[in-house]
Amino acid sequence: MVRMLCMALAVCSFWGQTSQDPTAPLGWKKPDAIEASNKKAQQPLPKLKSIVCLGQNQCQAVLNDQVVNVGEIVNGFKVSQLEPQYVTLSRGGKQWKLELFTQDIKH
Repeated sequence: MVRMLCMALAVCSFWGQTSQDPTAPLGWKKPDAIEASNKKAQQPLPKLKSIVCLGQNQCQAVLNDQVVNVGEIVNGFKVSQLEPQYVTLSRGGKQWKLELFTQDIKH
């Protein structure tokens, strides 16, 4: 009796592991969870809120409500340049130029 129960449990557990989703397309296999965990989630580009300069070379910027200087990192982006008109961010060999006003203001 005990042997029959053990055999039945073994068969059921084996069948549960090898069965395929009956609603899946033919030949479809579930992607490995390892592949999904290897992908790095890309952080969005920080939002430039303001630029404050006390002198010609003493600028700070507010990115995502965080005050930053040249060389600091926000959301994986490095602040590579701070100018009174724009902030340059870099990551992975690419650069982004953030400006406070992207359009000309007409009076």
